[in-house]
Amino acid sequence: MRIPFLTVKQPIGTFYMTSIRASDLVNIVKVIPRSISNEGVQRDLSSARVNEIAKFANETDATFPTAIIVSISHDSKIKIDETKKEFIIETDDYIGNVIDGQHRLAGLMKSGRSDNFELPVVFMFDLTLEEEAYVFSVINSKQTTVTSSLIFDLFGLSSVRSPQRTAHEIARTLNMREESPFYMRLRMLGKKTENQESATLSQGTFVTSILSLICVRSEIRQRPMLEGFELEPINSMPFRKFYIMKRDDIILRVLLNCFTALKEVFPDYWEFPDKNILWKSTGFGGVVKSLNDLVLLGIRKKKLTKDFFSQCFNNFKRYLKEHQIELTSKDFPGGGEQQQRRLADYIKNANRKS
Repeated sequence: MRIPFLTVKQPIGTFYMTSIRASDLVNIVKVIPRSISNEGVQRDLSSARVNEIAKFANETDATFPTAIIVSISHDSKIKIDETKKEFIIETDDYIGNVIDGQHRLAGLMKSGRSDNFELPVVFMFDLTLEEEAYVFSVINSKQTTVTSSLIFDLFGLSSVRSPQRTAHEIARTLNMREESPFYMRLRMLGKKTENQESATLSQGTFVTSILSLICVRSEIRQRPMLEGFELEPINSMPFRKFYIMKRDDIILRVLLNCFTALKEVFPDYWEFPDKNILWKSTGFGGVVKSLNDLVLLGIRKKKLTKDFFSQCFNNFKRYLKEHQIELTSKDFPGGGEQQQRRLADYIKNANRKS
């Protein structure tokens, strides 16, 4: 088939806009979920979303004006007629992967009306896997339908060093190491997998918290950080200094020592994570918010060992007992930033005289 196109130039590069009947498009593209293959950038299909789109497609005024984004494969047989500004595509020839729009395609196919819809389509050529992930994350990071866990997992595809990639790699390492207190306790891609009954934290929650130790909030969403952007030191943020020094191994070791100590000081809480807030987002976020202070204290004492953090958390345990505070939802109702800051203050107060 021959389809006309328009050339569009933007800072990310040149891409091409066209329109293709949905029933034709589905035969020449693939959708590869990230959960199935590291070569994919897409989230898993939501049957509820597919059904919703299929139902909408059968309404009299149904419309799908948003473009399907396709990354054209390097070995695609697609031909370009520059004179006529047309793509030449052989029927049923695979040309590339869908970066955005899989639910629209699946919903239209289920509706039985895929022949009735021509869809706007954007072709992007010569994208690396990292660039595909970036395009997907930019399109979807503003939408609540895509989990932050998937967005951060995609940052792990980047070949360029960045705070996001560092935090992502640390999350993966801590989730996979048997000696880690987080072994199989992080919901990678935002959902539990087999043998993860005790997984109470999402990858997105973990990575967002670790990023807060390296970056100030205004920096976290800046694209230059994916391109080796240099951070300036901030004295109150020791993890930022470790990152600037390219000592991600120190960040990992400090986190291992910290949370291993926490696990040993509060063994019952660790054993039964559903019955307390310590190993959920409120507790984890609160501990992380106290970490810059604890690490600065450890640096002054020239100690960042597990024993140092055990002393800190034993001080915290005594503080809780003295003030009759329990690490449960009763004493920390609702969770959120306010309760995290409150917990962090308790940890810091318990160690002010150390």
